[in-house]
Amino acid sequence: MRARIIDEIESAIFLEPNTFDEAIIGVAHRFGMDPVVAYDRTIVIDILAREMTREEAEEFFEFNTIGSWMGDLTPIFVDTRPAE
Repeated sequence: MRARIIDEIESAIFLEPNTFDEAIIGVAHRFGMDPVVAYDRTIVIDILAREMTREEAEEFFEFNTIGSWMGDLTPIFVDTRPAE
């Protein structure tokens, strides 16, 4: 998936290489903006939770990942959990 995205988005910004690749779900297109890498939010947190508690992983994600602006090509995070 990473190689396909690199072909589509020349200056794509990825989360830590290889660590979060399994959470990539595709490319997101936004009106008037360049496309960006799209990650599954739940899978990113699951990966973080391998090294810390679930609560710590969620807090880390909210502060350090969602809260990290890297410019217009900042990746997006999609919540794919089914509605309750």
